[in-house]
Amino acid sequence: MEGRIDHFTYDPAGERLFVCALGNNTVEVVDLRKGERIHSITGLGSPQGILYTPDLDRLFVANDKGGVLKIYDGKSFQPVGELNFEDDADNVRYDSATRKVYVGFGSGGIAVVSARDGKQIGSIKLSAHPEAFELEKNGSRIFVNVPNSRHVAVIDRDNGEVIAKWQTDLAFGNFPMALDEANHRLFVGCRLPSKLVVLNTDSGNLVAKIDISGDPDEVFYDSKHHRIYTICGAGKINILDQIDPNTYRVSTTIPTADGARTGIFVSELDVLFVAVPHRGSQQAEVRCYQIE
Repeated sequence: MEGRIDHFTYDPAGERLFVCALGNNTVEVVDLRKGERIHSITGLGSPQGILYTPDLDRLFVANDKGGVLKIYDGKSFQPVGELNFEDDADNVRYDSATRKVYVGFGSGGIAVVSARDGKQIGSIKLSAHPEAFELEKNGSRIFVNVPNSRHVAVIDRDNGEVIAKWQTDLAFGNFPMALDEANHRLFVGCRLPSKLVVLNTDSGNLVAKIDISGDPDEVFYDSKHHRIYTICGAGKINILDQIDPNTYRVSTTIPTADGARTGIFVSELDVLFVAVPHRGSQQAEVRCYQIE
């Protein structure tokens, strides 16, 4: 498997990982019980965002080239639909309560798609391309990183409009994001400089700003252990302890490999999966880090 590896999604019942092999133009399916790759979905155009919906057994794959969202059956991997957003279809999220899929795309939009029939049912306008975003489970807001506009956009998904824009305290390049909804905290990974910015989701105010390793591309919140995990392309995982909702510190930094910047935290397994791309003598692999 060659080139850059982008985002993951997880199938709890089947214990499968789906990995966007962006540079390979494939999605790789990994059986965690067997510990091996079992299938490749080919014919994609730089796949970067991916979502598996267990309730419908559907796989949604967002492609950079052409902006196409491809939809597959979760068992046969046969295509069952597609939508063309024309450019840079990227991050994908799911509201399981309403069975709506949200897809960031282009120069500033989030498409709303019915997961049942694969039809677009809405679109939300943004000022620039959206990167990572998080949906409230107990509310109607979406928090969206918009790095080219240097803010976090707050969307009311009931009316499909931006209702606030939050600053990240002179830390820019805000790509990854995680949400601690219970404590009203939003974790924003910034690259310029490399900081984890913590915002209060009631007010948008800055709570904390912590130094992290270079080129962060994933941030995950572990509610059970009260920790934040950042996967950074500089070849590091940072583990930050949440002492309380206002206080954070880096407790551990784990070396990985150069360019290993994406992965997924599976809370059910207490495992952080990290993608390592092929570089030199380092072969492409998915590493598993057990959380203790």
